[in-house]
Amino acid sequence: MTHAKCIYVVDDDDEIRTLLKTYLEKHQFTVLTADSGEAFLADVKNHSDIDLVILDIMLPGQDGFSVCRSLRAHSQVPVIMLTANSDEMDRIIGLEIGADDYLAKPFNPRELLARIKAILRRMEHSEVVEMSPVTHRFYRFAQFTLDTLSRELHFGDDKESLSGADYNLLMLFLTHPGAVLSRELIAENTRGRDSAPLDRFIDVHVSRLRQRLHEDARQPQLIKTIRGQGYILTANVEVISDVQ
Repeated sequence: MTHAKCIYVVDDDDEIRTLLKTYLEKHQFTVLTADSGEAFLADVKNHSDIDLVILDIMLPGQDGFSVCRSLRAHSQVPVIMLTANSDEMDRIIGLEIGADDYLAKPFNPRELLARIKAILRRMEHSEVVEMSPVTHRFYRFAQFTLDTLSRELHFGDDKESLSGADYNLLMLFLTHPGAVLSRELIAENTRGRDSAPLDRFIDVHVSRLRQRLHEDARQPQLIKTIRGQGYILTANVEVISDVQ
């Protein structure tokens, strides 16, 4: 029997917490809640089975950005950020610090549910990739090595863990080296839905991945922009079974 996925809702609005808890439990999720970032960070250490976090940006005390940064220091659990601010900068900052998606308030619970399911499907697919034969565990390109089991990106003696969103985007490029990937294809494979015309998610996401690859923002060499078409990984990719 499959266990219910666990969602942690962090929002200081009692009505929203109650609404989401009731709605998500109706759709067979286990739901935990906290009314502040401090309460969430103190409690999350006691739960190793959390599958996704819904995190409000405008929290009392420690705001959602700070909470997300603290969470990313020890966990790669997917995060959907909620913002009541129409300013796109909130969304961009959230994505840059490691959030996997965002949703503006007020929102339709059905859209939130769809985004939750899309992210969880991608995570399950990633787990299948990780359990594939050992010959597909490591990907070498340029001066980097990606370990798909630990989701760590190695660069010389340095290494860093990748968030679910960054890992999925990098894997998309590594499995399609030399191919031009359209914004629509990237959106479909990393978000589970099409990219709206004015949605800057893909641009921010690619920019964040470039930073992890130590790219010059003005003259990127590994992931290049093909004007009007999309993005391309220019490096050769080697699939190996072990790190020498």
